[in-house]
Amino acid sequence: MRFRGSIVAIAVVIAGAAGFTAWSGVAAPPAGPLLADTRPSAIPVDTELVLAVDVSYSMDPEEQQLQREGYIAALTSREFMHALKGGMHAKVAVTYFEWAGPFDQKIVVPWRLIDGPETADGVANDIARAPYRRASRTSISGALQFAKPLFDASGFNGIRRVVDVSGDGANNSGPPVELIRDDVLAAGITINGLPIMLKRPNAFTMDIGNLDVYFEDCVIGGPGAFIVPIHNRDQFKEAIRTKLVLEIAGRTPPGRVVPAQARTPRISCMIGERMWRERWGN
Repeated sequence: MRFRGSIVAIAVVIAGAAGFTAWSGVAAPPAGPLLADTRPSAIPVDTELVLAVDVSYSMDPEEQQLQREGYIAALTSREFMHALKGGMHAKVAVTYFEWAGPFDQKIVVPWRLIDGPETADGVANDIARAPYRRASRTSISGALQFAKPLFDASGFNGIRRVVDVSGDGANNSGPPVELIRDDVLAAGITINGLPIMLKRPNAFTMDIGNLDVYFEDCVIGGPGAFIVPIHNRDQFKEAIRTKLVLEIAGRTPPGRVVPAQARTPRISCMIGERMWRERWGN
């Protein structure tokens, strides 16, 4: 599901969260969590949220700054706090890592509990203090592979487990993204997307014009999965805030899921790999 709402719309969603439903066109995961921290010491939370943030070279320094500032503003916003307090436990767990190529993932903030403004500020401050970096290639599949086992020993036991992937390009290295996406979904984890679509389509830079469709058909999945596309630089803060609020206030929707094999993707999920071969010959 694609969400193009304003902050006013977010308040409506939060107020009626039980009635908000969304689903992706990917087969439903099994009923119980296969990958979760089930130790008695695990702290119950409403959501375990992995923020997987693109730092590939296609993200220019201004985009990186806007992206990071968006997460900082979202985590400390009034809307986020309202959604947090509306949960069963009024607690969420968050970890934040940056990714680029298939073997390039770096945890910036390890798993942390957020249960109010002070702990939210602490996470935001740690994100703000981290040095900026950029790296080569774009491997969404590598990011998803890295994210999946993070839930297994998080120290938290969430009602929902979500991976939130941002990115400005299609997968062009590592395993096929569909294969890894389906593996993550099979563990009972939902994948949401933040496609960043600021640049015009360009074969040289391997930017595609319908990145939102690519994310919908090839990346996201699971109960309530959705994307929030960013088309303009001034949308960063509102879009990221929208996304985090919906993830924190999310509810498991009815089982209205279309199996993946029941429809044909609108875009090739190997488009990034094809463009890379055409550009570099390998």
